[in-house]
Order: sequence, then C-alpha cells, then structure tokens
Amino acid sequence: MDIQEALVEIGNKFESGISSFKNAWSTYSTFFSRFDIKGFKKFLAEFFSEMMTIGTAGACVMLVLAMPAFEKAEEDWRSKGQFSVTFLDRYGAEIGKRGILHNDTIPLADIPDYVIKATLSTEDRRFFEHYGIDPWGTLRALYINAVAGGVVQGGSTLTQQLAKNLFLTNERSLQRKINEAFLSLWLETHLTKKEILQEYFNRAYMGGGAYGIEAGAQFYFNKSIRDVNLAQAAMLSGLFKSPTGYAPHRHLPKARERANEVLTNMVQAKFLTEGQVHEARIHPARAVQRPDRYEPGYFLDWAFQEVKRIMKDKGDYVLIVKTTVDLDLQRSAERIVSRMLRLNGQAYRAKQAAMVSMEAHTGAVRVIVGGRNYARSQFNRATNGKRQPGSTIKPYVYLSAVEKLGMGPYSRVLDTRGVKCKNGYAPKNAGGRYRGRIPMWLALQKSINVVAIYLANRVGRKYIYKKLKQLDIHSIKPGCTMPLGSGALSIIDHVSGYSIFPTGGIHVPDYVISEIRNSAGELVYAQERDGAKRKRIFRTASIAKMNKMMRNVVLKGGTAPRADLDFTMCAGKTGTTNRSRDAWFMGFTGRYVTGVWFGNDDNSPMISKSYGGKLPATTWKNFMTIAHTDSNIPKIPGLKIHPAQKGRMSREEARKAEDPSIGKSASLGGRGLSEGSRLVLQSIARTMKKADKIDQSAIERDKYVFKGKSVGPRE
Repeated sequence: MDIQEALVEIGNKFESGISSFKNAWSTYSTFFSRFDIKGFKKFLAEFFSEMMTIGTAGACVMLVLAMPAFEKAEEDWRSKGQFSVTFLDRYGAEIGKRGILHNDTIPLADIPDYVIKATLSTEDRRFFEHYGIDPWGTLRALYINAVAGGVVQGGSTLTQQLAKNLFLTNERSLQRKINEAFLSLWLETHLTKKEILQEYFNRAYMGGGAYGIEAGAQFYFNKSIRDVNLAQAAMLSGLFKSPTGYAPHRHLPKARERANEVLTNMVQAKFLTEGQVHEARIHPARAVQRPDRYEPGYFLDWAFQEVKRIMKDKGDYVLIVKTTVDLDLQRSAERIVSRMLRLNGQAYRAKQAAMVSMEAHTGAVRVIVGGRNYARSQFNRATNGKRQPGSTIKPYVYLSAVEKLGMGPYSRVLDTRGVKCKNGYAPKNAGGRYRGRIPMWLALQKSINVVAIYLANRVGRKYIYKKLKQLDIHSIKPGCTMPLGSGALSIIDHVSGYSIFPTGGIHVPDYVISEIRNSAGELVYAQERDGAKRKRIFRTASIAKMNKMMRNVVLKGGTAPRADLDFTMCAGKTGTTNRSRDAWFMGFTGRYVTGVWFGNDDNSPMISKSYGGKLPATTWKNFMTIAHTDSNIPKIPGLKIHPAQKGRMSREEARKAEDPSIGKSASLGGRGLSEGSRLVLQSIARTMKKADKIDQSAIERDKYVFKGKSVGPRE
C-alpha cells in the first residue's frame, strides 16, 4: 500500500468518526431537549439556581463566622458563672467581689411582675417575639439614635446581652458583635425564654460589686428582690444600661432620672398605665447610704478572669483571693491617665489610654488601667485589647542581633534605600532621611525603620519569632514587617516581655493572683508554688548592651526625653503606628516595668504628631515618679547607678548609722520591708497631692505643639 492509499484510508476513518460523534450528539440533544424551557419558566429556573448558588456560598461564610462563637458555647458556661469571689489587695484588705453563686439566686417565679416588666420595657420589649436577634428593634434603635443625634437606645436584645455576659468581653469590635449574634441564636435554641430571663437576672452586674438582681436589691435597699416596690424596681432595672453610672449610692439624681425613664417605658409598652406609675414618680426610691469605697474595676475584672482560668474544673467556687494590686498606685495611675486625657486628649484626638505596671523581678502586677473611665466603659484595653506595638517591638529585634551575631552598641548597621525584604518590600524612614552606615545605638535612639529590617534580614525572622514565643508573645508573626511592629499584642503581655531588660535576660511571667483560699480557708493555689516559673531567655551580657542603647532613647536626641527620671536610671522605647493610630511608651527602672498606650477604640487616627514620646512618655514619667518612693531601687544591668540615687542612698545610710530605727521604715517598697510597714507609711493623701504637682511643665509643653513649635525629636 502506497502513501496515497494510506492517507485515503485515514481520511475515511476520520469521516466515519465525525459521523458517529454527530449521531451521538444528536441522540444526546434529543434526550435533553424535553427539559428545555423558555420565557418566564426559564427566568424562574435561572433565578432560583443563582439563589441556591449564592445561598450555598453564604452558608459557608456563615459557618466560618459562626465557628468561634460555637467554640465558646462548648465551654461549661453554667459553672463559669458559679464563682463567688472576694478579692483582697496585696496587704489583705478586702477591695471587692465578683461572681454569683447559683444556689443563692432567686427563681424567676419569685421575682415581682413589675420587675420583669420594667426590665423588658427598657431592655427588650419584643423579647418573647424574636429568636435572639431583633431586626425591628435594631432598626428602631438606629432611628431613635439618629433623631436624637447620639446613642440613647441600644439595639442589642436581652439574649444578646446575656450572650456577652456569659461568653464574651465588652470589647467594641465587629468580631465580638458577630460572635454575640451567633451565641444568641445558640442560647435561644438550648434554653427557654424563661430560662434566658432567669440567667439574665442572675448574672447581670448591678454596680457596687453586686452581681445578680437579688444582690443588687440587697446592696441598694437592704431587702430581697421579692420585697421591692415599683419605684425600687424601676431604679434597679435602670442599672442594666450603666451599673456604675446610675448607681444610686453614688449618683442618686442620675439614678432617679433613669428610673423615671424606665417608668415611662413601662407606660409606652402598655405594661402599666400612667396612673399606676404616678406614685412611683412622686416618691422615687432612696438607696441605703453606703460608703463610696474605691474599687479597682479594671484590675478586678482581669483578676476574676484569671481566677476562672486557674480554678477551672477544681470544684471550689466560693473563694477568697489575694491579689497583687497596690491601691495607692492604682488610684494614682487612674488619676494620671484621666488627667492626661482631659488636658490633652481632645487636642491630640485621643479618646482612650491604658497602662500596666509590674514589679520587674517578681512579676507582681501592681497597676492595671484599662481605659479612661471604668464607669463608662468596662472593656479592658490593657489586658483584652490588642494593638499594633509599632517600634516598641524593635528592642526584641536588636536584642536578637546582639545575642545571635554578637553585635553591640557600636556595631555598624546599614541605613539606605536598598534594604529590602525577600518579597521586595522596601521600608521607609520617617522624614525620608537615610544616614548610610551608622552605629547600632544611634539607629535605636532614632528608631530607624530601615535598620530594623536590615537586622531582621541578618538574624532571621524565625529566630526572632522563636524568642518572642519564649517570652509568651504569640500574636506577632514572622512576616516581613514584623520588625516594624505589625501584628498586635496586649499591653500586659508586652510589659511581661520587657521584664528581660531589668532582670538581665530572665523572663518573669506576670501574675495578679498571689493566693486563693476556698470557703474552708484552705490554700488551694499559691503563686510561688503553682504559678509559672521564671526562665532565662537571653544572656546578661547581651541585655547589658541593649540597656545601654535603650538608655539613649530617653536622653536628649532620643525619641522620648520626656520620660527620663531625675532620681534613678530608666530606659525604654517609643512606638507609633501608621497614621498615629497607636502611641506607646514601654519603659523600665530597676524596680518596675510599665507600659502606656494612647489611641482610639475605633482605630481612628490621632493627629499626625501623636508620637509615643509625647503623651505616653509624659504619662509614664508622671506615674513612675509616684511609684518610686525611696532610693532602694535595684541596679539595671549595663547601667551605672544614677548620681541622685547614689547621693540619696549615702544620706540614708548616714541617718541609719545615727539612728538604727530609721532603717525599719526608710525603704518604702524595698525588698526587705514588711508589707504592713509599707501600708502605714505610703498614705493615699501624700501620693494624691504629689500626683497633681509632678511634671506639670511637660503637660504645658504639650499645649504648644499646635502653635507650630517643635516639641521633642520625631520618631
């Protein structure tokens, strides 16, 4: 067979194959043609097909969003609320209570009808009609708030409020609202309406350290909730919105005004008539006179979370807990933060601030300030809030280079435009200035971004990440911008991480619980015995080099000269994130590690010059001046003793030699001083008077920053 015949045969086979395919396709088309639709039927089919596709995709998205909420619902939420805890300060004095005990709660059937009506009319009128989420109620609240020009009515249902109380924090975030919505649906599925209402009454915070409406009635009126009258019921129901702001033992006029609103709500909801509430209007409730005892709300909230973590599944629920809080310092810190925001917050467009201070060598947290005003917002920004740390993360990067590569303050580093990450990202310096090859100490003093990337490239981000995890900092990931402070972490974790600098490389875990005793007085937890242990992370020699560099940050030419103390050595680092959304100062002396943050809950930017070396550094200095009441301050590795401290120590030694009894009380807060002596000698009046006078010049300087004058070096 020649080539021509072969080609003809191949052509015939190809045509035969094409013919067979056409026949098969014709048969296929004929079979499915019976399903062909046109016109309106086709429109409906395509519409429902698209809806099914979108619905499937939406269901997948909803499942992803719901997973965090459902994970929280798997916890033993009933026992979470059973803790009844009495808290003591570091000296053993009672400072507050948290939690409830289910056996002491009042059945819903015993709660007067007008208490229930007052609550529902004010908090959730459609409670028995919705399924955890009330779209109409939310729209109504949005309309009323828009008309009023402010937030006068909330859109959360009573079930949503219970979900927040049971499972979540007061954090203002989209994720929290999503979790709250899904958990509300979960509660509606697993509990009856009466059970939800019962749990709500038993777990709501009523102010004055009272949890549950029965405890609130006992605290404010010295009677059971079974026996309150309509006026008292209205006042109690008004507390759900703001238990501290409307507490009648503190703000009786506000409490009565709020109670009057509740009575109006009952009439509008047609639960009662105007005639029935008239007597309660003209004879409003009067609360029992109680001493306005100071309570460190933010500190106790965090301590309560720690108690629930420590005592989970232990079987003991009625507890007496000794904390580490120093009430004098806590009160002073709150006043300082509040004052700084009052004087400078509006000018800097900063609405919130937070602070944590702990003893460097023990880990005992003495101060937690979670915001400017606990009565207005109970969200704890110091412990539960996570923000970008900015340049305050750089000391970990520099320290890793010192530890791994043997670098030091005078090692040359590269500050040029050519420094890049592997992915091609090239950082920029503030002001666009590049200095070429410079000593390492100068790069940290000026907080140069390019150098941080340069060092991370040389050390390796995985090494830095490993060191951060050893410091119990897990939320910072080893990405390209990690050396510049991407990611987020809480102030309390950051403060604990910085403990390595005053301790010479030993990480000291923070703690707020010293010991826990059960109702029988038995010691069930002791920090020294059961708490996390100290561990060495870096060599002392490496830390000494870093401390010398960080000392330059608070000196003239650094980014935080306002933080420098005139009585003891200190060091630290500023941090400012993009568009000044966060401003930090993290600093330490030989005794305390303290972190300060300024910013806004909605992550809105402050003014462009809101650097960490301004408000945070000034606030830090004001607090640290009060916190150190004597010269018995441990030496910082790598730094000399401050001349003023050395002189004061010499004078104290001379006085001790003349009068040995002085030595028993000369060292307030010193390591050899008894707790009782410190309590007697450190008076509240003295510290409060000092708090109002210190460093007023720095506050005044802040006021002129908007008149075109330069205030401090730019970070």
